[in-house]
Amino acid sequence: MKQSKAKFFSKSGLTSLTWFISLAFFFPIFWILLISFRQEKDAGTFPPKWFASISFDNYTSVFQKGATTFLLNSAIASIGSTLIVLMLAYPAAYALSIKPIYKSKDVLTFFLSTKFLPPIAALLPLYLILQRLHVLDNIWALTVLYVSMNLPLSVWMLRSFLKEIPPELVEAASLDGASTRTILYKVLAPISLPGLASTALICFIFSWNEFLLAINVTGFHAATAPVYLVGFVTSEGLFFAHLAAVSIVVSLPVVIAGWTAQDKLVRGLSLGAVK
Repeated sequence: MKQSKAKFFSKSGLTSLTWFISLAFFFPIFWILLISFRQEKDAGTFPPKWFASISFDNYTSVFQKGATTFLLNSAIASIGSTLIVLMLAYPAAYALSIKPIYKSKDVLTFFLSTKFLPPIAALLPLYLILQRLHVLDNIWALTVLYVSMNLPLSVWMLRSFLKEIPPELVEAASLDGASTRTILYKVLAPISLPGLASTALICFIFSWNEFLLAINVTGFHAATAPVYLVGFVTSEGLFFAHLAAVSIVVSLPVVIAGWTAQDKLVRGLSLGAVK
């Protein structure tokens, strides 16, 4: 009886702690959402006003000031770079896992070494190259940069997924006369779908939230959502209500993508994608 009570209280304590941690992480998001529906005069008051008038003017103002263009640029760069990364990383991961190429470990080390250098250190050479090619403030140039940024990590992640697949499956398909293309896209792709979804989601999030390259190699025509977000931090002060509304709008695509792919993401990460 005592053991059952102790077990019950331990479970209750763990549940309460889990809820407390979850609410602590969620509270800043809730507060930003609350501020986004307030007028500017009520947003930055101290102590804060819990009960203030609700207004949708901030969201209307966000789109009136051209948020759609910046969101569209982010969507083009993020979705485009993610698709290209998957097309390049998936065959590379196959060649480095199921049928290793010559000196595959050296290749993996090279991929990993590209992440050793801080992005800020490569900013000046990249800027000069884009300037010489006359592709500054070009959304497709930014997409290529995002591909180079996410490709090494994607190869490592997909390699971890593919190594979980029994090699006998590939051998059986080869004995049946299946080509490499058939093995890749008809045999392995359905099995590795959780890994592909996890990799795609992480690439999308990294690209959508990227700020350093976007603020330095774009101007007005190719600027992305994070660049638009900092536009509300001016020398005149912080526009808290507008900034909160923009933050919610910019965060929504990532939240929706994560919510849509959550089952495949959890399954994929549990299969060893982050080993």
